[in-house]
Amino acid sequence: MGVSATPAKNVPGAATPVVGDVTDVDMRGDAPQRAGSFLIEGSDVDTMWHAHPMHQIQYAFEGVAEVESERSHYLLPPQQAAWIPAGLPHRTTLRNVRAVAVFFEPSMVQGADDRVRVLAAAPVIREMLDYAVRWPIDRLGHDRTAESFFDTLALLTRDWLDREVPLSLPTSTDPLVREVMDVTRAHLADATLATVCAAVGTSERSLRRHFSHATGMTWRSYLLQARLLRATALLAESGRSVLDVATAVGFDSVSAFTRAFARVTGETPTAYRRRVSSA
Repeated sequence: MGVSATPAKNVPGAATPVVGDVTDVDMRGDAPQRAGSFLIEGSDVDTMWHAHPMHQIQYAFEGVAEVESERSHYLLPPQQAAWIPAGLPHRTTLRNVRAVAVFFEPSMVQGADDRVRVLAAAPVIREMLDYAVRWPIDRLGHDRTAESFFDTLALLTRDWLDREVPLSLPTSTDPLVREVMDVTRAHLADATLATVCAAVGTSERSLRRHFSHATGMTWRSYLLQARLLRATALLAESGRSVLDVATAVGFDSVSAFTRAFARVTGETPTAYRRRVSSA
């Protein structure tokens, strides 16, 4: 995210934090702006854990962005953005990206709760996020056009928050469970309970017990959710068939993939691809 989109060591006011430490980062510097943008291009970024005094929208025009909060792990496919409320500790990972973060004073977008949301970006929102780059958050002076622009974007954002995308993954502070999650996401196409247990050095019974206690869901439910989340990103890429996507994330057939995808997202993979490609 804007701020998030800069390596932690380069973020104004940030030391290099360790996992679990939270650094407060105000992207405005000495410029008292109510809203503004922060552009990230080309580099891989891991922001470590930090929080902003402003609300934030993170959007990747190209590449893959991931956002982790204390509650959940989110993948941002093309045409989707993350809403991060002011003061919320989070960690952002950006790979090979062109991305923008837009920041708002909390008073500009009222009524939002204190959690990350993933939002499908309609064409007008995407165009505005791209246009917002002309007014950096640390700019000096005041510009009436910029003020009007960000006031309008803030109003649209409040309405946009009611259109949340349902897919996310839980996180955990349990070292074993975090390792299980990492291994599972790294091997979505062929992960089984047995292979994951072998990789992390634990029994199936112990894994089931630890995972369910730490996340409130079974490992198999996590695997399915992770597969579908990755599928949303792959479906948004050009040149890949629904069959290719289904196979890449571990489904044996298009029909099984379509049923699972529609059950969770409310639309078929083909309908989702059509929507994000034309949006």
